[in-house]
Amino acid sequence: MSIAHVIVTVLAAAMAGYSGIVVLTRAEWIVKALTDYRVPQSWWNRLGAAKTAGAVGLLIGLFVPAIGIAAGIGLVLYFTGAVVTVARARWYAHLPFPLVYAAPVIAALALA
Repeated sequence: MSIAHVIVTVLAAAMAGYSGIVVLTRAEWIVKALTDYRVPQSWWNRLGAAKTAGAVGLLIGLFVPAIGIAAGIGLVLYFTGAVVTVARARWYAHLPFPLVYAAPVIAALALA
């Protein structure tokens, strides 16, 4: 395990964890975005929990690589779904946001 892998994985986990906590705490700006993207409110807790669990999985993956890989794949799929959701809502200017969160996860997987 390289230092770069640890740093990128911790960064990816921090970003995904922050993103999950923001959804779970219903920050005003994320509530507006999710509403604009027409994401049903009944999904919000599950989406926030999925991102938070993915973040924890990335950190555990530093010690148990299979869990980290599974968490990374799950987060990449999550953020791919976010890109599709934003595109379907026709908020094209917002497409970079899920990609910014996905990039360090992809990098962590590549370095694993």
